[in-house]
Amino acid sequence: MLSTPEVKSELVRFAVQRTGERVAEVATILRLAGGLHTISGRIALEAELHTPQIVQRVRKDLAELYGIRSDAKQLPPSSTRPGAPQFLVRVIDGETLARQLGLLDQRRRQIRGLPNRLTTGAQAELAAIWRGAFLARGGLTAPGRSASLEIACPSNEVAMALVGAASRIGVDTKSREIRGQHKVLIRDSEAISQMLGLMGAEQARTSWDELRRARETRATANRLVNFDDANLRRSAQASVAACARVERALEILGDTVPEHLRYAGELRLKHREASLDDLGARAEPVLTKDAVAGRIRRLLAMADKEASVRGIPGTEASLPDELDSI
Repeated sequence: MLSTPEVKSELVRFAVQRTGERVAEVATILRLAGGLHTISGRIALEAELHTPQIVQRVRKDLAELYGIRSDAKQLPPSSTRPGAPQFLVRVIDGETLARQLGLLDQRRRQIRGLPNRLTTGAQAELAAIWRGAFLARGGLTAPGRSASLEIACPSNEVAMALVGAASRIGVDTKSREIRGQHKVLIRDSEAISQMLGLMGAEQARTSWDELRRARETRATANRLVNFDDANLRRSAQASVAACARVERALEILGDTVPEHLRYAGELRLKHREASLDDLGARAEPVLTKDAVAGRIRRLLAMADKEASVRGIPGTEASLPDELDSI
């Protein structure tokens, strides 16, 4: 089963050569996974990440793109937050870096969304934004009724920026607040597949498509089985009802029933599970389906009319409570 760690493991190995894409990815990771803090009057930039591989990727980008040396440490395990980030990356004197990344405004405040120059970039940079967002706070639920690709965001502005970026690369997303947490969601299975490919997780996309097709095949098979079962149940119920009414009709009419109608009724009772076509084929001489059905209808109608005249229960009185009359 395709899992979030597997997707992140593939994305963290995705090779990015262009500087603009690397900047978009690392800036998004730091915005979603971290924050700005003031330590001894200096602005520090921190990010809490899930795996050593993501930590290594972020630190490498900071060193190669900006010449920044960052610190990293492992966080103590959290019993109250299963799946919480396990590592911390910190740049102690991070004001210059934050400004270069566009994470800091002119008043030395952290921006509320994502840097505008990133969300208006080329398609490859927009895909890099989503790759960084998934590495930082992404999750994937396997194909099924609740299939989704989601990003947990620190603010509504970040969520809306991700929605806009996805829209520009042709993927439909929704922003929702769930239990106080802003999230961006992709629910459609085909859209999830498309986003996995755009982010660079081609193996995950292939696995996702295979799982989706397998589930759709099973669902189709189940629907057909259920449909056949329902038809069989209805057919069996109709047969029971018809036989019950015929028995009551023969009882009401007794010796007065015309011979050809009696023959049709007795044929129905003798072959209770047979279809009307089968009954016609078993008759001597052979009758058509319509002829058999017509004779049985006339038998029931004659019996019900006689029951009404005599003031006694008609043919439907013999039906079991759980069956509809026919």
